[in-house]
Amino acid sequence: MMYPVIHETEVEEKKAPGRYLRWVVDTQSGLPGRCCSCCIMRVEPGQTVSPAHCHPGGEEMLYILEGSGTVYIDGILYPFRAGSVVLFEQGKIHMVRNTGDEPLKVACFFAPAANLDSYEYHPEVDFDGGHTP
Repeated sequence: MMYPVIHETEVEEKKAPGRYLRWVVDTQSGLPGRCCSCCIMRVEPGQTVSPAHCHPGGEEMLYILEGSGTVYIDGILYPFRAGSVVLFEQGKIHMVRNTGDEPLKVACFFAPAANLDSYEYHPEVDFDGGHTP
């Protein structure tokens, strides 16, 4: 029987470009969410989540657990730190960069449920081409 509580270390960490992911709520691993999904993302200092992508079928919200960095959202760069919440609205192209000296740890929430297969990728977008508001 699956309980409605799981510790992140009970889920295999998988490498993806610029980050490591543990899908703690997902139809394939972790808790079996149907209307939402969640992964714990780890980004090492100096690394950038790539390629740029968006979620054409929903939204993603980040809660920054540890560390600091910058997000790229549709060409604009926004700084964040532990305790910050970031919203990637439906269809907004985005990336995350760890600009700090320690690993960045983020809880990523998706509604409706999403996974890497549902992302729309934009490899032509360059993080360094963004500007501050």
